[in-house]
Amino acid sequence: MIVGLTRNQQIPTSKMNRSSGRVIREKIPFSAQSVFHPVDRDPVAIIESQNYFRIPELLPMRHKKMMGSPFAFFRGTALLMAHDLSYQAQSGIHVTICGDAHIGNFGFYTSPERRLIFDLIDFDEAAPGPWEWDLKRLITSLILSANELGFAANQIKEAVLQTASFYRQGLSLMSDMTSLERYFILGDEELFLERFSNSSREEFEKIINKAQKINSSHVISKMTETDPFGRRIFIENPPITTHLDSKLIDEVALYFRQYLKTVRPDIEMLLSQHVLTDITRRIVGVGSIGTRCYLLVLTCEDESHLVLQIKQANESAITQYNQKNFTTPDTMAHGLGNGYRVVSHQQILQAVSDPFLGYFSTTEGLDFYVRQFRDMKGTIDLSELDFETFKQYVINCGVSLARAHVQSPYANWINGYLGTGDGFDHAVFDWCLAYSEQIYQDYETYKKSMSSS
Repeated sequence: MIVGLTRNQQIPTSKMNRSSGRVIREKIPFSAQSVFHPVDRDPVAIIESQNYFRIPELLPMRHKKMMGSPFAFFRGTALLMAHDLSYQAQSGIHVTICGDAHIGNFGFYTSPERRLIFDLIDFDEAAPGPWEWDLKRLITSLILSANELGFAANQIKEAVLQTASFYRQGLSLMSDMTSLERYFILGDEELFLERFSNSSREEFEKIINKAQKINSSHVISKMTETDPFGRRIFIENPPITTHLDSKLIDEVALYFRQYLKTVRPDIEMLLSQHVLTDITRRIVGVGSIGTRCYLLVLTCEDESHLVLQIKQANESAITQYNQKNFTTPDTMAHGLGNGYRVVSHQQILQAVSDPFLGYFSTTEGLDFYVRQFRDMKGTIDLSELDFETFKQYVINCGVSLARAHVQSPYANWINGYLGTGDGFDHAVFDWCLAYSEQIYQDYETYKKSMSSS
């Protein structure tokens, strides 16, 4: 929303906004942000409170995945962490946040110009909220993952402080740009690789080369076959990939036509040249297991194919626990459902987004969003990284998070609050280290609960 000024009102400047952030630091010092205050709650009850929108027969698979490791458990507990964060000290400065910015939710994807971009890649929880919530989720995930990889305590602290520092410095540097310069920043593969040593760069070049080969044609060759009528259909691979009954197929096809009304005219024209030949249910992720997810094959007259993904969108964990204030971006007032929320916030947070993004709602009150499936996408297998490569990777996550946050109106308040020193870097390390211990306790509680049920 563009806000007008009265005749005698001064336009807020970057200097004024940073000054406002420094005032907040006097009221909410870094020492307050460094202390984790344990919350009396039932972690299992909070996790299971989301089961109402999940498919019941898929819940055992979700539980099994989450019991795999503390980090796997953490990936499925965005709601639990949002609950806990709402009881902690915070600056009160809001931006558009990812809501689930753990290190597994960063990766590569392609721009419309077919350039690989490194950025946030998951936006199911995206909403306006406190900037610290994203950074603390990122840092906590770093600690949990680094512990699983066997890195030493001093190495983990080094990686955390470097990631927090690059977030802080990146936010400051990008805030010094003009609004248009900030908007057009691209974290493409060349800029991504510039930050790495020679040995680390070789590892990520392999990942980039692999991602460039994964597109709709690759998916078609690996996941589909030709039926007796010459149509491309998905290969049954239960429980990961299963076909739907005819009634549900008709419903998905109907709502797909609604989706077409939410995309750009050029995408609608492109899709009008395709025929929908098959639909299947697909199980994805950890936190998303149990939600409704479908894959669609579309075929053009030139016998080329396109694979799209339809994914259920539910209420954001952030909106359930965040208290709005005057700094909260006005991005939730449209009343168009959670599919729209995911799509619109992805477009705000990413440097460039999938042109096929769209959304629809069903008559039963379910919301969905649509995107391409695996179009030159690549995620990082953290288990294959040595410490130096891991550290440089998470630093890039911190910079990408800063680029996302700096798009919001009150980003310069964050700069004023953080200042130029490393005080907050150490504060966020202390808080996240303590919170990681809470996660380990919750993980054991969860495993015992699931084993006895």
